[in-house]
Amino acid sequence: MRFAPPNPLRIADRASGLNAPTVRSYNERLVLSLLLQNTGISRLAIGETTGLSAQTISVIVRSLEQEGLVSKGEAQRGRVGPPAIPLSLNPKGAFSVGVSFGESAVNVALINFIGQVQYHAAHPYPTVQESLGGLAAKIEQGLLTLPPASRARVAGIGLAVPDEASTSKHLKALLGDDLAELQASIEGKLNLSAYIQNDITAAAGGESLFGAARSLSDFLFFYLGSRLHSRLILNYQIHSGRTDLSHDIGLLRLRKSLEEHGLALDALGSATLHPTVDDLYNRWRATCCHMIIGSVRSLLRFVSFKSVVVSSYAPTGLGQDLCSHLHEELPDVDFLFGSTSIAPKAVGAASLPYHSRFMVQ
Repeated sequence: MRFAPPNPLRIADRASGLNAPTVRSYNERLVLSLLLQNTGISRLAIGETTGLSAQTISVIVRSLEQEGLVSKGEAQRGRVGPPAIPLSLNPKGAFSVGVSFGESAVNVALINFIGQVQYHAAHPYPTVQESLGGLAAKIEQGLLTLPPASRARVAGIGLAVPDEASTSKHLKALLGDDLAELQASIEGKLNLSAYIQNDITAAAGGESLFGAARSLSDFLFFYLGSRLHSRLILNYQIHSGRTDLSHDIGLLRLRKSLEEHGLALDALGSATLHPTVDDLYNRWRATCCHMIIGSVRSLLRFVSFKSVVVSSYAPTGLGQDLCSHLHEELPDVDFLFGSTSIAPKAVGAASLPYHSRFMVQ
C-alpha cells in the first residue's frame, strides 16, 4: 500500500500529461519544491537557495514552462543589474483531488497547483454507500467540473483516513477492512494514482504546503475538529508521537451545546445571540484554551518553537477569536489560524500527489 509521502522510485517513465507516470530529476524536483513553497521567486534566488548553476536553472525552468507547470511574472525593474523575472507555479499546471472522512460525511476537494479549492462537496455517508460506483463516483463528480483538457493534468488522489479507533460504523462500512483494496479499486475506476495518509497528518501537511504554516519549518499544529488533535513539525518533518492527543473538547461538544438552543456554529458572533449562548461559548473557549496552552507549555520545556497553527473547518471568526485568546495567555508565541478552512483534511489529502510527483522526498 502506498502511504504518503510515497517512494518516488515507483515512478517509472517520462510521458506527456500528468495522468501518465513521470520521473523527474532531483534538480527538477528541487526547483518545483522551492516554487511550491514560495511565490514569485527569481532564478537568481533559486540559484542562491539550491546551489544550482544559472545554466542548469535556465534549462529546468524552460522545460517546466513548456510543460505548463511554471509561469513568468512581470519583470521587476528599478534595481541594479538586469530586471529580475519572478517565477511561480502555473495554477492550472496541475490539479489534485483530496478526500477526507468526517463524522457524518465524506468531503471531496479539488485543488489547483497553488492549493486553491476549485470544487468542494460534502456527501453524507448513506448517499455515498447507496450511489452506483460509491466513493469513486463522488470523486468523479469533482473531476467532471474540470475542462476536458485539464483532466490530463490531474496528479492523483489523496485519501485522508482517520485512525481505526475513531472511525464510525458508517465509515467502517465505506472503507472496508482492507484500505489497499479500496485504494486499488479507486485507482482502477479512475485511472489515477491514490495515496493514503492519516487525516490529522494530512491536514498539517496541507497547512505547511499551502496555508498559514507555509513559511514555517518548526511549529506545533492543532486540528480542531469534532475533537482536538495535535502534531509537532520540526524541520518540516511531521511527528505524531506514540499516541495521538485527542480530547473531547472539540467542536462536537460545542455544536451539541448550541443545538440545544437551536443554533449552529455559524451563528456565533451574531450580535443578537442571547447572553446564555455567549456564556456557553466563553466557557467552551476557556476549556479549549486551557488544554492547548497546557500542551504548548509542556512541549516548550523540551522543544523550541515560536509558532502554533490551529486548523479547523470552524468559522474563521471563531478560529481567530480562539487564537487571539491563546496569544493573550502566551504572548511570546504566535498563534495562527489555518487558511485551509474549506475542508482542511481534504485539502491536505490533495497535497499528497504533489509531494509524490513534484517535491524532493
